[in-house]
Amino acid sequence: MLIPASGMALPIIKSLTDCADYSKTIEPYIPQLAALPSNLYAAASSTDSLQHLYASTNPAVSGFAFSLALFPIFLIVSEVNKNYSQVDRVWSILPTLYNAHFAIWARVNGLPTQKVDNVLAFSVIWTMRLTYNYWRKGGYQVGSEDYRWALIKKQIGQPWFFILNVLFVSSLQSVLLFSVTLPTYILLLTSRLSPTMTLLDTVFARALMALVVVEWFADGSQWNYHAAKLSHQQTAKVPSGYTRAQLDRGFNTTGMWKYSRHPNFAAEQAIWLVLYQWACVDSHSLWNWTVGGVIAYLGVFAGSTPLTERISAGKYPEYRVYQERVGKFVPKLSGKRWDEREMEGMAATKKQ
Repeated sequence: MLIPASGMALPIIKSLTDCADYSKTIEPYIPQLAALPSNLYAAASSTDSLQHLYASTNPAVSGFAFSLALFPIFLIVSEVNKNYSQVDRVWSILPTLYNAHFAIWARVNGLPTQKVDNVLAFSVIWTMRLTYNYWRKGGYQVGSEDYRWALIKKQIGQPWFFILNVLFVSSLQSVLLFSVTLPTYILLLTSRLSPTMTLLDTVFARALMALVVVEWFADGSQWNYHAAKLSHQQTAKVPSGYTRAQLDRGFNTTGMWKYSRHPNFAAEQAIWLVLYQWACVDSHSLWNWTVGGVIAYLGVFAGSTPLTERISAGKYPEYRVYQERVGKFVPKLSGKRWDEREMEGMAATKKQ
């Protein structure tokens, strides 16, 4: 049996299974959420008081409170600027901020940090990759906005889009980016009974890193293809590594994109599934309450990917064939596959 750190900031745990029990690890600390604003106001004048409040507040509660506090900021900025990509701009940053919060909180309270440190290491690399990719595509330029928001706003109208902004875009998305890191909280708890990295822990940590590498190569392939396509459109010359038919097609079918229509999306979803499974294995549970964050994260892709594909199918004639022959996320194991020579022959026939 372990007595909780910092008074009642963490539960008394008797087994690893306890670490995944919502009634023991979250429910007793919900009152801290309601008391946090007044406690924060009372402690604001003293650094020592703020440090004590931070250390004595359950880290899942304080992380959740921060995600809620961001909501009015996102809402006001998005409505004033009529730009609804405010959460998009910090999408690559917030999960790592929350993982860092868990690691810092554990250190402040003298808890073992090997597991949360490994999560943080992966998370920092994940942030660097996604932030860089978002930046090079112009995501941080003034006025830049995800084109899908404009399409949705056009379809449902401004009044309904404002409601969507209040209920989802500026609010639930912020909470989602916190919720997806909650398995790290369970790893923090299990570290009190099992402080060192086991072989299985190492496998999970390396798997997370490997998935980021997959994302990096998928991003690079997509970036290189569209750079080559733009060069071809401007100069009429075919850059090395591509055929004219591939560039005229308009969408990438090289590298990983030959086997998956969205290899980067597939790896992104797998990352948070792996982190969740790590928490399940470490807490000796088949499933735990943090699955809600993972399901919600997958739900974002389930909702946005069809819209993206509908736009692509409307722009590129061959995209529907691509949809039939290439799996959305996971490569197809049966049926007709994508054949570059065949598709180039079909394109040449159509031109004739």
